[in-house]
Amino acid sequence: MRLLLVEDEPDLGKALDRALTRSAYVVDWVLDGAEAWELLQNNWIEYEVAIFDWLVPGLSGVELCQNLRQRGSALPVLMLTAKDTEADKVMGLDAGADDYVVKPFGMAELLARLRALQRRSPQLQLPKLQVGDLVLDCGTRQLCSGEKTLELTHKEYQLIEYFMRHPNQIVTRDRLLYQLWEIGAEPESNVVAAQIRLLRRKLADIGRDRVIKTVYGQGYRFSLDSEN
Repeated sequence: MRLLLVEDEPDLGKALDRALTRSAYVVDWVLDGAEAWELLQNNWIEYEVAIFDWLVPGLSGVELCQNLRQRGSALPVLMLTAKDTEADKVMGLDAGADDYVVKPFGMAELLARLRALQRRSPQLQLPKLQVGDLVLDCGTRQLCSGEKTLELTHKEYQLIEYFMRHPNQIVTRDRLLYQLWEIGAEPESNVVAAQIRLLRRKLADIGRDRVIKTVYGQGYRFSLDSEN
């Protein structure tokens, strides 16, 4: 799941980036609201949730929310701020924020609030994804087929989650790079193919290594029909 983090405090930003990455989010962390707005308008990148600090250079978190809502975007937004008066909270929520966390806060609380936002979002609310008899538990990040269960690494989970949200579709290598690797990560040119090979090997443990099919010259397709 791809997340945009806008936070100009380096120590807090690093801590959030680390905690969110450990929770299997693909995190794009920027320190400037104007740069964040450029990313939000990039048609190649699809964010599922965002965290905006209220006071950042360029565009404030409030202005980012207002811009999103004026554009008709329903992207779930969690606002971070030291402003804790009722009037400040009302201003942030009226600007379009979905939830509000006052600094200082505990990381466990922030992650719980993100999960609550996802449950309220029609596109993200499913705690489990299912394609045929394959079931991905988005809470435990386990993949099940009948009585067989796989434990997945962060990247394996991100790959299979993306494929299961887009079954039977051809997904290009570039689309996977844009969605599952952070901006500026500069992955090796063969990283997508290498990660898919590793995922297929793990899927072989439950007899489903052929559900991800290479469509030569185009990309990959996730389908149980591709096993035949």
